[in-house]
Amino acid sequence: MPEPSARPVAEHHYPCESCGADLRFAPGQERLVCDYCGHIQDIPRATGRGASGLRELPLDAVLRAELPDLEMEEHRTLSCPNCGALVEFDGAEHAAECPFCATPVVVDTGTKRLIKPQGLVPFTLTEEEARASLGRWLGRLWFAPSGLAQYARRGRKLNGIYAPFWTFDAASRTDYTGQRGDYYYETRQVRVQNNGRWETRQEQVRHVRWRHAAGRVARVFDDVLIYAARSLPPGYIDALRPWDLSGLTGYRPDYLAGFSAEGYTVELHEGHHLARAEMMHVIQSDVRRDIGGDEQRITRLDPAFSAETFKHILLPVWTAAYKYRGRSYRFVVNAQTGKVQGDRPWSAWKIAFAVALVAIVVGVAVYLDRAGG
Repeated sequence: MPEPSARPVAEHHYPCESCGADLRFAPGQERLVCDYCGHIQDIPRATGRGASGLRELPLDAVLRAELPDLEMEEHRTLSCPNCGALVEFDGAEHAAECPFCATPVVVDTGTKRLIKPQGLVPFTLTEEEARASLGRWLGRLWFAPSGLAQYARRGRKLNGIYAPFWTFDAASRTDYTGQRGDYYYETRQVRVQNNGRWETRQEQVRHVRWRHAAGRVARVFDDVLIYAARSLPPGYIDALRPWDLSGLTGYRPDYLAGFSAEGYTVELHEGHHLARAEMMHVIQSDVRRDIGGDEQRITRLDPAFSAETFKHILLPVWTAAYKYRGRSYRFVVNAQTGKVQGDRPWSAWKIAFAVALVAIVVGVAVYLDRAGG
């Protein structure tokens, strides 16, 4: 990547034209609102919406550190010492809580130069809607502490944060060799015992006939999505899918007014490696389908990739980190769809009650069985 420059960090403020307070982006709308006087300011509509309307960046040039300076920007950041999130700060802010684990963090005096986002999916769900989704999710969990769901519903603050992702595009052509297996059956006679008597029966025995296979498959990949941070476990990110990338719009700092953004900690080259691994899984499926038959063996894959591009995008999540009865619980809500994932809480009392209830039911069943005998 290019060496950091001495250019000052860009700061974005949106003062209300009516009262001077800071405006914030209104989820689900294309406007900024003032919480103090109700003033509304529309966000200029982007010229192109959806992933196809955003400019892709050439992957090879960027991996060779040839990204134009205008595609970079500097941020005041600090890595959370607990979960590793790269927390970004704006303006005169010097201290805050990590939005993913509630660990207090204090900004240092340095800056980090990062690739600018090309686009983002704006928040659709409001904080109240996200809290309702979290409450419903907690309410459906068996053996979860009843008090935790009530605790989450009682107006506890959620943090709106844009999470960083890479998307990768590529055209691929893969030559392969392998084997195709087709089932065939032979009939044989076997001796079996039935009610104490021996009988001769016929059964079908399956065999596999293998033959050589070779060919070529082609696949165009569009927007292979890779989470570009480590603050959330992979299982959390998988549970929040799918994302509707048709909701992507060109990046404007207006959409971040009142929200936070997490900087990426998975560098572009690592994200590309992860995307290639996902692409190879798809290519293997294509090859097996091309080989056909009942079973397939792949002995060689020779993939060639071309026209590789990428985007850096931001996707919206609501996060909550609660301490309840001495334990910390972390939850995330997809701010586009309302899907929820988080730490699984357990209630020792509920589990003990369920175990005791099962023991009582089993004991009654045994007693009745003996009494009836």
